[in-house]
Amino acid sequence: MSRLSLVALLLLAALGASGCGRKINTDDSAPPALLGPPNQSRANLGFPEFATKNTTRVPGSGPTQIAAAVLRAVYPDPARRPAAITLVDAGDWRVAVSAAALMAPPINAPVLFTNGTDLPDATRSTLAALAPQGSAAAGNAQVIRVGNVAQPSGLKSSDIPPGNPFALTRSIAGLLRSAKPGKTSHVIVASADDPSFAAPAAAYAAKSGDPVLFVTRDAVPPETRAALSALAGLQRPRIYVLGPSSVVTPKVTQELRRLGRVKRIGGQDPVTNAIGMARYSDGAFGWKIVDPGHGVVFARAGKPLDAAAAAPLSGAGTFGPLLLLDGADRVPQPLAQYLLDIQPGYQDDPVRGVYNHGWIVGTKAAISVAEQARIDALLEIVPVRTPDAPPVP
Repeated sequence: MSRLSLVALLLLAALGASGCGRKINTDDSAPPALLGPPNQSRANLGFPEFATKNTTRVPGSGPTQIAAAVLRAVYPDPARRPAAITLVDAGDWRVAVSAAALMAPPINAPVLFTNGTDLPDATRSTLAALAPQGSAAAGNAQVIRVGNVAQPSGLKSSDIPPGNPFALTRSIAGLLRSAKPGKTSHVIVASADDPSFAAPAAAYAAKSGDPVLFVTRDAVPPETRAALSALAGLQRPRIYVLGPSSVVTPKVTQELRRLGRVKRIGGQDPVTNAIGMARYSDGAFGWKIVDPGHGVVFARAGKPLDAAAAAPLSGAGTFGPLLLLDGADRVPQPLAQYLLDIQPGYQDDPVRGVYNHGWIVGTKAAISVAEQARIDALLEIVPVRTPDAPPVP
């Protein structure tokens, strides 16, 4: 089988499998795709690392390639392209997490990464393939440039001026606010110091379009305060603080209460914090994933740029939360229990059931094939029987 045929076969499989410091290696000039490692034997075609019956892996070697591959998977149809693309410097995870919200309507501008003012090949080729036509909510811009990033030629851009991460996230919040005037304001406030606690915000922001702002452990930066004050000038926002008091102290939540109604969500460690975000519901806010029939995105803790790169998987397709793993070779017990809680079941015919699907983000060095197999089993639809049900023939 030719390499071209193999690529086509694996891309077709990817569509079928999808269901219910700054130094980053981005020199690979090949267009990103959801492919098994090129050195895999033809006998297995990259499986099960590439995909299992309930999971699909995005095996990029870094966030730039992951972001490019994710957008190829989310927008496979040339007739259904993103309105614009947001370009973010891969040097700061906080800006990337905040910019994930720009994917949501009405702006519709998912994130790709640059290396400062350099445009990596993976980003360039994906931008050319997606050919954004312009976002009316962003002044018909085809590209939204956040800070000091590359300027693609031949594309109309809307530019957020350079600044520190808090200033850039404030500007992103302002763009989101102007695109949705008069809407009820929900704001996620996350730790600027601990990326593993902040990472789940990217997935929800990509679905909801709610701004993500940042605080330090003991203080509200002036840029964040100004962003919240602008929202409070329109209507008192609901502020959801993501993470425990060990990363965002009560001193900070007390100050935030002067600007809005504050609730804390999440858990005491990165794994349970992501689960808490997935379970949470407060009116129109929150995933409320407490039952089967959903997509789920799995990534390693400590890789917030990967979370931002994968965020479009949460804002399209099976629309599911980000869950975190704390090692490459085991599923943490709280995560396994949560997946059991939402595991699909059927009584008579699995065809009439609902299904979960998992996206595995990163190479097997981040999430091993054995761990992927365990996740696959926890996502699998299983037979269930009521006490008085007859045995299965």
